[in-house]
Amino acid sequence: MQRVLVSGRVQQVGYRDFVVRRAKALGVTGWVRNLSDGRVEMLADGDQEAIEAFLAACHQGPQLARVEDVSVFPVDDRSVKGFTKRFTV
Repeated sequence: MQRVLVSGRVQQVGYRDFVVRRAKALGVTGWVRNLSDGRVEMLADGDQEAIEAFLAACHQGPQLARVEDVSVFPVDDRSVKGFTKRFTV
């Protein structure tokens, strides 16, 4: 599983909805939420090919987004099913 932090213009541009659609299309499980500092945080799990495609999509984002940085960190949490949008923290 990967923890992903995305910075740039990624809030109030449909970024989380974009991520949920891409994750479901690729069979990636996890969640996405806004952070109070303006970044978006995700946990994502899936096979290697799906995660690579998902991370590539995260770098792109929806049309109104401007992604400046995508940081990826491995984590050991595998208790997530489906892919959901969570509340801002």
